[in-house]
Amino acid sequence: MAKKELKTNAMRLLDKLKITYKINTYECDEFHDGIQVADMLSQSYDQSFKTLVTVAKSGEHYVFVIPIAKELDLKAAAKLVGEKNVEMIHVKDINKVTGYIRGGCTPLGMKKHYKTVFDSTAQNFDEIIISGGRIGAQIIASPLDLAKAAEAVFGDITVD
Repeated sequence: MAKKELKTNAMRLLDKLKITYKINTYECDEFHDGIQVADMLSQSYDQSFKTLVTVAKSGEHYVFVIPIAKELDLKAAAKLVGEKNVEMIHVKDINKVTGYIRGGCTPLGMKKHYKTVFDSTAQNFDEIIISGGRIGAQIIASPLDLAKAAEAVFGDITVD
């Protein structure tokens, strides 16, 4: 009997919204950052996106999706979500806030919905790669469809 592919909350959300996507899986026993994964799979840095979770002084959390080789511009990100400033959450808090673990965090299907911003460069591609909701899984889909599923907007949020 064939092993059934384990669906994550992110994949179930895309299925529910009838959004077309591809799943890419790879062997991985431990956390690797996005650049290591892209190198391992010969994927474009510009087309591969990481999910970052921040918190503002107000206590509100915000999600930013940016290319793996870029850094989040905290000032631009804060301005886009209407806050004076935001800072990255601690790694130990990722699961508590999102329901996902480090290396498997995706902007789709988190425990709660947070205001989400995709870097505007995502719109340069027909498809982008994001985490599939667990280590060793990726979702490949249209950035417009992914942003729709995440109820996200696009903005200039990176520093080169």
